[in-house]
Amino acid sequence: MQNKQLKAWGLPTNLADQTYPRGLIMGRVVGQNHTMYKVKTAADERQAAVSGRLANLAIEAQDYPAVGDWVLLRENTASADMAIIERLLPRHSLFLRKTAGRKSTAQIVATNVDTVFICMALDENYNLNRLARYLVVAWDSGATPVVVLTKADLTNQLTQRVTQVTQMAAGAQVVTCSVTNDTWHSIVPYVRPSETVAFIGSSGVGKTTLINQLMGEQVGQTQAVRESDAHGRHTTTSRDLLQLPNGGLVIDTPGMRELSVLNGDFKTTFADIEDLARMCKFNDCTHTSEPGCAVQAAIQAGHLSQERLDSYRQLSEEATTNQALHGKAREDAKLARMFGSKKTNESSDQGTA
Repeated sequence: MQNKQLKAWGLPTNLADQTYPRGLIMGRVVGQNHTMYKVKTAADERQAAVSGRLANLAIEAQDYPAVGDWVLLRENTASADMAIIERLLPRHSLFLRKTAGRKSTAQIVATNVDTVFICMALDENYNLNRLARYLVVAWDSGATPVVVLTKADLTNQLTQRVTQVTQMAAGAQVVTCSVTNDTWHSIVPYVRPSETVAFIGSSGVGKTTLINQLMGEQVGQTQAVRESDAHGRHTTTSRDLLQLPNGGLVIDTPGMRELSVLNGDFKTTFADIEDLARMCKFNDCTHTSEPGCAVQAAIQAGHLSQERLDSYRQLSEEATTNQALHGKAREDAKLARMFGSKKTNESSDQGTA
């Protein structure tokens, strides 16, 4: 009975079939405010904090629970209103980015998501290089990306831009909509009962408005309309997991000024370049001036753009650099922990993107 109720909140079979220690209650994190969590259990919804053991084992934000996570709770004998999160259960998808700025730690964008809507507006927000960045991270996360082109009523190049995005999308579905009319229904087939979707993208692309449409009521606020933007701006600054009228589940995310690539799936997003690279004469071809370079031959023949190759190079180099920095930061934090040093601000930060 307990699992049946939790399956409505997306409980996967592999977690439902497990046997857990007596005294622990399973729940899903549906809200977070700094170090406090709101957790949905089969019986109710309760406030919770992480246990001292879990906090001591955590190195950075990705080691803490986040909205969308499944956890095991213990009743708090000191406070009937507060439960203790003892264990973080395995995630089936994890959308990560490197912390903005100079920090080299990872931040969670979304977790345990089945479908991630990458939203890009067809106004001045339109940027294929940024879309490639989102796709690289989305395909790597384990979720299925769907590209949502919003504000379709604000462009006179709709057909051309849909073609460009479809070519870039690496097999991901592409849908268009306008938040001012009923074309938002184009996303409905991807929102299925007991499955979790997340909306990601820059501020002002219409993510919250689309969620309000799916909910049938206003659950998120948009900013006042600017003269240059007839549809308002996004103001989400926190995350919540909401249950939609059709039984689907949705996570809204704050708009991101930057998405720094930490891990990426380049084989899927740039499958055309990866396939061409395998046909190069030399295994260590840099695709610049080597003889027998299949990538450069494709550019000369007009089958591949130099801009796409540049984007591939930039993102793959960024991911390699960030992975090295992130690995070193985690090792440094572990060593500091072993020798009893206090947590640094980076490692103790539970904030998400």
